[in-house]
Amino acid sequence: MFSKKPKVENDAFTEIVKRAQGSGKTIVLPEGNDDRIIEAAEKVSLLNICKLILIGNKILLKDKLSKKAMKNIEIIDVESEGKKREMYAKSLYDLRKSKGLTEEQAQELVKNPMYYATMMVKSEDADGVVAGAVTESADVMRPAFQIIKTREGISKVSSSLILETPKGSSLGENGLMVMGDCAVVVNPTDKELAEIAVLSAKTAEQICGIKPRVALLSYSTKANVNVENEDVQKIKRAYKLARRMDSMLIIDGEIQADAAIVPEVAKRKCLDSSLEGRANVLVFPDLEAGNIGYKLVQRFANVKAVGPLLQGLKKPINDLSRGANADEIVLVIAITALQAKNSIKGE
Repeated sequence: MFSKKPKVENDAFTEIVKRAQGSGKTIVLPEGNDDRIIEAAEKVSLLNICKLILIGNKILLKDKLSKKAMKNIEIIDVESEGKKREMYAKSLYDLRKSKGLTEEQAQELVKNPMYYATMMVKSEDADGVVAGAVTESADVMRPAFQIIKTREGISKVSSSLILETPKGSSLGENGLMVMGDCAVVVNPTDKELAEIAVLSAKTAEQICGIKPRVALLSYSTKANVNVENEDVQKIKRAYKLARRMDSMLIIDGEIQADAAIVPEVAKRKCLDSSLEGRANVLVFPDLEAGNIGYKLVQRFANVKAVGPLLQGLKKPINDLSRGANADEIVLVIAITALQAKNSIKGE
């Protein structure tokens, strides 16, 4: 995807990186001592994607990063940030005392780089966080849910993935497909499913630069079978709710996957569908279907995937795969910078 030098190659994912260049946002990397994070930080800085704050060992990081890259990078050692740490601890205590958090517990929590980074975003000292290279997903998401919380009008944080479709394929748009939710919401209600659809559409538009065409997936198309089945009825209700949330959104459901993405099948199964078999955002009925579905696609088609990208937070915090390489981390940082840029607009 990217070369060792800070050069942007011509594929679908690096188009996202190009769109993020010059964002002017500041992203915090709490796992600054990890070699993959250091390599990614070097590339992000030289590509001028955003400013970075690395939390880690100052001596180690200054030795490994080039002087040119350091112009866009600030290094923080939490242990030496006494005044800031005290300020964040007080803010965290005020925020969570109603949940039983004590002042002593708050002081201990902000020594954790993940909590410290999240408090930086909460205090507007940074615009977003990227972590997960060495931290478990639950430990990345917990401070996000506790401190940043959901945007107004959103009931639950969800996630989406961006997949690069096979070269030469007509699937998706501009070589990309968005899928949600494959990582966070286990069994969404009709309202939550509608939110996932609308938020995933925003991800497609803001991050991928494509006009979203959303399919609410099911095992039936237009209730050809089991018309009274509650699973099918939930998707039908989610469709109506999503249309109320965004009346301009191109969306259809319930619809089978083949009818959603193959025009010839759509003509046979749902001739009047607004998607016309060209969906580029696929919304799964539950986490089980979503997680299984995307992993099968990823492995069978040997396609690149990035995510899960958290949706619905007031400020962006994203979780990396612990197997992520430096180039994949660069991409998630670029996406987070784009999310931060759009969150300023209140979107």
